[in-house]
Amino acid sequence: MPEFSGHIISLFNARAATDQGGLLSGKNPTAFNTMDPLRLWIIQVGVIVATASLLSLALRKLRQPKVIAEVLGGIILGPTAMGRIPGFTFRIFPEQSIPYLSLVANIGLVLFLFLVGLEIDSGVIKRNARLSATVSLAGMILPFGIGSGLSRAIYKQFISPDVQFTHFLLFTGVAYSITAFPVLCRILTELKLLDTTVGIVVLSAGVGNDIVGWTLLALSVALVNAGSGVTAVYILLACVGWTLFLIFPVKIALRWLARKTGSIEGGPSVTFMTVTMLLVFASAFFTDVIGVHAIFGAFVAGLIVPREGGLAITITEKLEDMVSIIFLPLYFTLSGLSTNLGLLDDGITWAYTFAIMITAFVGKFGGCFLAARFIAGFNSRESSVIGSLMSCKGLVELIVLNVGLSAGILSPKVFSMFVLEALVLTFMTTPLVTWLYPMHLRRRISATGANFDNVADEEGITQQKNSPTRSGDFKNRFTVVLDKLEHLPAMMALTQLIQPPAPQPSDRGEPTIDRRASTSSQIGTNWNPISTEALRLIELSDRVSAVMKSSASESLLLTDPLLSIFRMFGQLNGVNVDPTLSIVPFDDLAYNVVEHARNYESDMILVPWLPPIHDAFDGPAPEYPTSPKNKSPVHQPVALPGAVNQTSSKNPHSNNPFLLFKPSNLRTGSSEGMPSAEMSTVSVIHSQFVRGVFSQATTDVALFVDRGTLDSTGLRGARTRQHVFLPFFGGPDDRLALEFVVQICTNSGVRATVVRITKTDMSVVVTDEVPRPAEVHLGQGEGDADQKEIEPNLLTISSRIAGLPDTVYGPHNTEARMQSDTADNIIWARYATPPQPTVAPNSETKSTRSTASPPVPPIEFMTLTSPLPLHAAIQQASDASELLPGSKIVIVTGRSRRLAVENHRVELRDLMLEHGAVGAEVRKTIGDVATAFVVAGVGSGVVVLQAAGHGAGNID
Repeated sequence: MPEFSGHIISLFNARAATDQGGLLSGKNPTAFNTMDPLRLWIIQVGVIVATASLLSLALRKLRQPKVIAEVLGGIILGPTAMGRIPGFTFRIFPEQSIPYLSLVANIGLVLFLFLVGLEIDSGVIKRNARLSATVSLAGMILPFGIGSGLSRAIYKQFISPDVQFTHFLLFTGVAYSITAFPVLCRILTELKLLDTTVGIVVLSAGVGNDIVGWTLLALSVALVNAGSGVTAVYILLACVGWTLFLIFPVKIALRWLARKTGSIEGGPSVTFMTVTMLLVFASAFFTDVIGVHAIFGAFVAGLIVPREGGLAITITEKLEDMVSIIFLPLYFTLSGLSTNLGLLDDGITWAYTFAIMITAFVGKFGGCFLAARFIAGFNSRESSVIGSLMSCKGLVELIVLNVGLSAGILSPKVFSMFVLEALVLTFMTTPLVTWLYPMHLRRRISATGANFDNVADEEGITQQKNSPTRSGDFKNRFTVVLDKLEHLPAMMALTQLIQPPAPQPSDRGEPTIDRRASTSSQIGTNWNPISTEALRLIELSDRVSAVMKSSASESLLLTDPLLSIFRMFGQLNGVNVDPTLSIVPFDDLAYNVVEHARNYESDMILVPWLPPIHDAFDGPAPEYPTSPKNKSPVHQPVALPGAVNQTSSKNPHSNNPFLLFKPSNLRTGSSEGMPSAEMSTVSVIHSQFVRGVFSQATTDVALFVDRGTLDSTGLRGARTRQHVFLPFFGGPDDRLALEFVVQICTNSGVRATVVRITKTDMSVVVTDEVPRPAEVHLGQGEGDADQKEIEPNLLTISSRIAGLPDTVYGPHNTEARMQSDTADNIIWARYATPPQPTVAPNSETKSTRSTASPPVPPIEFMTLTSPLPLHAAIQQASDASELLPGSKIVIVTGRSRRLAVENHRVELRDLMLEHGAVGAEVRKTIGDVATAFVVAGVGSGVVVLQAAGHGAGNID
């Protein structure tokens, strides 16, 4: 007894002595101490997470799941690569530290299997039970049989006789037949297959495959841990009893607790989360002590959590970051550390490795292909895609292999062979599916769920529905993009602005049409309200919860707050709203918007832009580099009623949401004193999305730059509250803008002023009063290299931006320019010329009779010639606003990046000197004319339109 006490005291004394000073006393921080393993554990975690993250960044370009990076990171850190460096394994991953690392990794594995259970929705199987069961069973029976057959040869060649063949056969069969459901969900989401018939079948089959696979794994572990057949039966009965206990009474109690604590309505409470986590570890403990692996208990615990109100998604959001960032990389790196590809050192080993790869793929692919082709009725291409997706092994097979290695059933060499097979099959899934199933061959599900009965030819091409009958040339089908809550008011007001007037009852009791267009071709004989596709965009992140939202898109359509508000807005205003939801990666957002508009057959895409506005400046207002001699009204800053004047204190530029730099620092490009670097980055990132929509759209696009909020309260009243101003310079985009203004002016609450502006020779009015243009450089081309002098902080933007998308047009020739000018004159004459009475001869009376013309819409047409057209346009808009007190003015302009009549860069440079500069991304996104109104602070909103590229000389 005294020896024991002395030993304990000596341990404490040794620790007190050895740890004094730590690193400063020359101690090695990587030295492993069983009494204090934290320091080395932190080093191990740092090395593992950093390696996996760097590999994930590279593999993400190839659209590969993160699990491949984690396993490859473990292989690189293991004996295959870094382990060959002398002293690396001894210092970083000593054998004594592996149990501590494994403990944390297994805790993470338990939590991950709980998240997998949360991810599985039994409703998916119920909705597609027949097809999912057919594909799932066929995709397990055939590979299980092939794997069992090959296992005999592998057992004789590589496995010790001490291992029973039946145990090895079971593990081999399970490894061959299982599918990685979590990785499969992410692949389906990233490839945008969740709304296709193929995606629904694969998702349903994957759920069933996962449940059966984990059950088979539990059976395999039970047989291995049982000393006799009777013990194995007891283990299985205990496991089944525990599962039934969880599924019925515990599930009912958990749902009662969720409702009692308000977790369904307001997210999981602390009490509910505490009970849930205790239940997870209790279930894992019970299944582990009865002889089944702990992960099975955690998986079943995830299945019983209520799905109402998005509760499972919210719980996942609370747990997934630590699991995916720390725990899972540890577990799969441990798999890599156990994988030594150097053991595959002879021809017979590599021959068996290739045989495992080929037979595993053929078995899974063949079983699912045959079931989908001859039982489910899919064509050959779609059946091949189903087989390829179900062949994805991912992390689920790796978990099975690790269980087999820890149980002593698999040798290190066989374990390495199967790990390589799992990596290869997972890696090839995404490129194979992309090649087999391009976008134009995909069949989408119907609005009410999966539609497996629609007719398609052998190539999977479906017949497009005929577009609905449309009245006249007015646009009545719109795709409204909703991505943020702050964009919602502007989109609602703009949608109400384009809503045509409802038919008024005539004296005979029949509805009549309020015709306000100046030509009969502009509105049809039947009144047709607009129809909108409310497209809710959610960015797909690396989190599991984002994938769960994709799988639960049907319920999100009913519960998403943005869609609910916009749907109610449509009901109150007679707007047909078709809510849709899309969860895609950031790089695919623009393409997804364009694809939805094409499928919806939209006439126009409405995109919002509301950058964050901050008080960028504190202190006195800066001095503007304007000449004191400047007395011309077109050179003065324009102040609108209710707008913040530039000479006001606190924030002299709050009326310009794009303002990035202090005007006083334009010469140096300094942004000192500005806390808006984050605002700049956000604005630039969103501009890339907008430009992506502009560049890929095959229909007209309207970008609404919200500078206040449109006053929609007066649109239905008798008193005019909304005024629209259009500076018409010419070109396809300006022609679209003019037609847009004519359409919205059918609304009795809207008036408009349209000014056709022609630029005269600048030499006529050159004076010293014009600011010198040498202060600001806008660049001489699309690259705008000189813009670096104004915006040095925007040279490096977020790494999320893959490129600089923009609309690219062909070279302009004389013929195209003449055709465009002719089209400008025709459309101006159509709307600006007062309608003349129609005179028709009467053969009987030999007199004339005038046919009454429709009333002219409330649009004032003007022509203006000025050497400074942008200044003149700003002044005209300001005058129009002052003449209509109480009204809000909306600027409508073309983007004019194609066939622009005038080059406004020099004058825009002068405007920036007067009012403040904006970044080049803003100008290239909305065009020079809209930028001029933005920097001048004119208007409560700016609508920028780009016409579909039907050809420069298209005359409507």
